[in-house]
Order: sequence, then C-alpha cells, then structure tokens
Amino acid sequence: MIAVELRKLVLRPRMWVSVALLCGLPFVVAIFLATTHITPPPGQGAAFLSAVERNGSLYPAAALALVLPIFLPIAVASFAGDTVAGEAAHGTLRYLLIRPVARSKLLLAKLICIAVFVVVSIAFIVVTAYLTGVGLFGIGQAAAVGQPGGVTSLSGTALTPFDLAMRLLAAIGYIVLSMIGVGVIALFFSTVTVSGIGAALGTLAILITSEILATLDAANPVKPYLPTNYWLSWIDFFRAPVFWHNIERGIFSQVCYVIVFFGAAWANMASKDITS
Repeated sequence: MIAVELRKLVLRPRMWVSVALLCGLPFVVAIFLATTHITPPPGQGAAFLSAVERNGSLYPAAALALVLPIFLPIAVASFAGDTVAGEAAHGTLRYLLIRPVARSKLLLAKLICIAVFVVVSIAFIVVTAYLTGVGLFGIGQAAAVGQPGGVTSLSGTALTPFDLAMRLLAAIGYIVLSMIGVGVIALFFSTVTVSGIGAALGTLAILITSEILATLDAANPVKPYLPTNYWLSWIDFFRAPVFWHNIERGIFSQVCYVIVFFGAAWANMASKDITS
C-alpha cells in the first residue's frame, strides 16, 4: 500500500507543479536582488535576505524564510487535503477499502506520502536556492573565519561552512516537522469531507486564525498552543549558542498536533461510512 501511494505521488503532475512554484518564488526574488543590488536593511524583510549579497550560501535559509509563512503551508494543505477526500470524490476510496485494506494502514500510507511531499518540496527549495544564491552572489569571504563560505551567526559570532550546513540541516528538520503538522490537520479534514478544496480551506482557516490570535495581547494565554506560534523558531538554530527554548517547545507542540489530529483522522475513518 505504501509503495503504491508513493508511486502515485511521484507520477502526479500536480505535485511537481507545486514544487516548481515553491522553488520559483526564491528564484524570482534572487533575480531582483542580483539586478538591483537593493536588499532589505538588517532586521527587515525575510530572515537572512539582507546578507545574501555578501554570501550566496545563505540563500537557502533566506528561501525557507520566504516560503514558510504562506506558500509552503498552502501547498502542503492543498496536497494533504486531497489525499483522502480526492479518493472519495473520484470513487476510488471505495475500491481501496473493498480489497480489503485496513483503514489504519491506508491512513498511515497517506501520512507517509504527506511527509515525503514535504521533504521533497523543502529539499528542492534548498538545493535550487543554494545553486541560485551561489550562482548569482558567489561565496563570500569572512575574515573572521578565513575561508570561503564563512558567515556570521545572528549573534555575531563566526560560523564555518560546516557549522552553517549543520545548522541548516537542523532548521530543515524543524520546518519539515512543522509542515507535517499542517499536513496532518489537512488529513483530518480530508476524512470528513469529499472535497479536497474544502479540506485545504479548513486547514488554512485554522492557520490564519492562529496567525491572527498571535498578534493579539488578549490571546497571550493560548499563544503557546497555537499551531503557528513556533514556526519561525528555526531561525534560532543560527544563533550562537543555539536558543533551544522555543525550538524544544515548537517540536513538542508539533508532535502533539500530529498525534491528536492523526488520532482524530483514524477515529473518523474507523467509525464513519466514507465509502457511500
């Protein structure tokens, strides 16, 4: 079942269109930066964007900062929202369950496909952003480190290329987990409707509500429990030393969301006649 779902994922043109669009935004931004040489002042705009002209190897981090707030969650919600609802809408879910296939196994296969989609999307963003950044801006020379590719952390200390790579990998893992959390919410909605668009919109409604509440002082008591509250904490991997406080809470928060919403999706699949 898992192999079948992964094959369907790879052969689905919509997946590659989504990945191409996600990679396209950082590429377009890089073109504008390279041609105008106008970058946001430090502390403004997406994280790391003000430093990419000095060192193109930072552009993968800037690209992640560009796509994370809006475009990546929309892509994940759209894909995950269609995983079960799309099968139900086209009548193929009925035949999958008649085979018979355990509903829990089918749901697990869908979850793995969502995780693969997230990993593939982020991997393509990082690789294309690195090639774009190095190609357009080059690899800077940091005097404090004394070697090409050396950069400065957000705390002002020097990072070697190896340090930068390890921190970027850690940030990627954190973002992957955060987007899997989005995907599982969409997966749950996908089990309660036959409309993939409806499932995606339900997920986006939760995320938008979370973002709005995060701006309200009156919502301070619930902010630590909002799904988007710790999304941007991946930036703390680029401080020296790493600020683990929000990172640890963000990981715990996303694991809880995955467990709760996957359990809800499983309960709904197990108890509801979704094949009729």
